[in-house]
Amino acid sequence: MEVQAGTYTALDWSAALDEAVGEHKKYVAIREERIERLRRQLSQADPETRDYFRLNENLYAEYRAYVCDSALHYLNHNLHWAIGHGEWEAVDNTRIRRAHLMSASGMYKEAAEDLEMVNRSGLSARLLPDYYECYRLLYRELGMYTQDIYRKKHYHDLSAGYEDSLIRILPPVSSLYRERKERREVVAGNLDEALRINDTRLSGVNRDTPEYALITYHRSLIYHSLGDREEEKRYLALSALTDIRLAITDHASLWNLAQLLYEEGDIERAYRYMRFSWNETNRYNARSRSLQTAGILSLIDLTYQAMQERQNDRLRFYLWMISILSLLLVMAVVWIYYQMRRLGVARNNLEQANEQLRMSNHIKEEYIGRFLKLCSAYIDRLDAYRRMVNKKISGGQTEELLKMVRSRDVLDTDLKELYNNFDTAFLHLFPDFVRKFNELLQPDERIMLRRGELLNTELRIFALIRLGIDDSSQIAEFLRYSVNTIYNYRAKVKNKACISREDFETRVMGIR
Repeated sequence: MEVQAGTYTALDWSAALDEAVGEHKKYVAIREERIERLRRQLSQADPETRDYFRLNENLYAEYRAYVCDSALHYLNHNLHWAIGHGEWEAVDNTRIRRAHLMSASGMYKEAAEDLEMVNRSGLSARLLPDYYECYRLLYRELGMYTQDIYRKKHYHDLSAGYEDSLIRILPPVSSLYRERKERREVVAGNLDEALRINDTRLSGVNRDTPEYALITYHRSLIYHSLGDREEEKRYLALSALTDIRLAITDHASLWNLAQLLYEEGDIERAYRYMRFSWNETNRYNARSRSLQTAGILSLIDLTYQAMQERQNDRLRFYLWMISILSLLLVMAVVWIYYQMRRLGVARNNLEQANEQLRMSNHIKEEYIGRFLKLCSAYIDRLDAYRRMVNKKISGGQTEELLKMVRSRDVLDTDLKELYNNFDTAFLHLFPDFVRKFNELLQPDERIMLRRGELLNTELRIFALIRLGIDDSSQIAEFLRYSVNTIYNYRAKVKNKACISREDFETRVMGIR
């Protein structure tokens, strides 16, 4: 996400900063790769050569704003090298650099000892500004953190004296001169002039450089003095973004921004930024930085924990409510399910009743039709019989007429026709009745019909039962058998069943 200082909105910087925090390991990996490359070169360099000193300087530059202990380690190597090779300007330069790093990281006694070992009168003009700047920083830090009010004033006066000396010898176009001049204008209340100087400083640096991070941080301090909180946050964000992208762990921008967000009530974001800044400070491993961030971190942490506890209380309340609602929902679902089952059973019973009614109506229609047809046939047959009797009586053929009346041929023929009509009608309604009926019998007891038979007596009995006529006397009357004969037939067939005798007729009723 490209950042333009002049058009960067609050929404933009918060999104960009969140993204950078999420990807900080990628930026750390880039710095670590550079460091590893320099270490390999150093391991191959001759310790007696100037190249060895240069590589140590490069490693110090990489670690200076990344890991304090490692930066000191490579400065110590260079100090021993410079002393061993009689490079006294390099000795002074290394001691000043080491004192500056120690002053910034809270090792004030060690920094003062290093500076005392530098011979001011023998110092080259090139190193004199660094010497004054290092003393200015040391006494400013001492004045900031001492608890003794008298020493505090004394240290501030010493720091101001060294700053005066520094301003006198610096060229007005130098970056350090402009930095110190800007801070003086801020202290004096000349904030418009301080902004103008900062504009000049910003125009002379590229983005994504340590200088850009420092200048935008200084600009945020100007807006703090102006009371412009939004611009202060914006430039703190720009500075913090640059620090993160360059894997600079020695920074104040992010935790200052976190403090502002905390004061505005954006606890979650403040906590996230401060936690990240604290982890980066621990990586840098400087005592003074830990002291600077510990107070606000503790305050934000306590507030964040309180906020989390309130959220947890709300979540617990919502959980109870959801649990109660879930229980009610389960009860409602169970009740609905029970009602649906009852409705399903009722619907199923209704469907069965309707099916039975449809089947009953179909049976009635089938048999009424056949009954009407038979009745019509019998009426025609009776009429023919009447005419024949009348003819024979008129012709005096009484003996022949008596012979016909005494014969069962007519009755047997009519019964045979009646049963054939019944069988045909029944099998039209239940075409698979014989097969399904046999499935209820043991394999070696199944009924085998003779050629030309539709149903036999046993099948006809259970066909009547399937039609709902289960009274043995009615069945006996229809089939012209005795009631006992019908009982015997029914019992005999049940004994051949492959299922329970008690369920047999129920299963027969279920044949479709």
